[in-house]
Amino acid sequence: MKMGPRWKGKIAELKDLADPVSNIVSQLQCSLIKADACGLLSGSSVLLAVQKEQTDLFNRSCFGRPILTAEKDKQWFQLGLEEAFYLCYSLKCLKIVGGDNCPKTYQDLWEYMKSIKPTFPYFYKAYSHLRNKNWVVRTGSQYGVDFVADRHHPALIHSEYAVLVFSEEVNSMYGRLKVWSDYYCTILLCGSVAKTLLVLNINTNDDGTFYPSCFEAYSVEERTITRWSPEQCHDDQTVTANGTKSEILLELVDEPKREFEVEMNLKN
Repeated sequence: MKMGPRWKGKIAELKDLADPVSNIVSQLQCSLIKADACGLLSGSSVLLAVQKEQTDLFNRSCFGRPILTAEKDKQWFQLGLEEAFYLCYSLKCLKIVGGDNCPKTYQDLWEYMKSIKPTFPYFYKAYSHLRNKNWVVRTGSQYGVDFVADRHHPALIHSEYAVLVFSEEVNSMYGRLKVWSDYYCTILLCGSVAKTLLVLNINTNDDGTFYPSCFEAYSVEERTITRWSPEQCHDDQTVTANGTKSEILLELVDEPKREFEVEMNLKN
């Protein structure tokens, strides 16, 4: 059964209308460009020191996570590989340097991030695909998935989608959802936390170059997968008998009875 947005209070949806995610990300982009922001490549993350204004924008747009330090005039953020590359490559508002303090080119970053995480091209494509649709994308490790997608800040709304990234290479490495029992367990887990399972299948379209520019050739197929429910095979019809209204459930005999229902296309 599909789940609608679950706002945390009546005022939360009004805040979304007044201050949409797209505006917050745009403000962050302008602020980082103006500050000539520069992050430090460190292992499987990028460290970035920001000022008070940018701290607020990072928190509201859900990029990275704050790190506690003794510095009072600066706030440090730790960005994941996908987050850092999105700010650097897609939004072009962040420079990244290595341990030698020399700026890294897109190609340098691409090769480095692939060496740290072989599936990075597919995960980045999935991440940027959702971010470009103005979804807030956060890690989904606590739910056993790759990402969770929110319509806005998690303080205002519960996560709507639990996201798994698929591709031939990812599947061969992780062996995920190969049998129906895998689907069943994953969907039950998502249902227990009121999330819909969203599978993003990344197709490289036989482009084996794996450079940043190759993203133009990549395509993303979206599938939401939900548990089949008998209630979805009935129509609610209201009839009048002796002036009294009652509801009658009519079974749709042409509805295929399968255990899972697959729905196409993630709605904005």
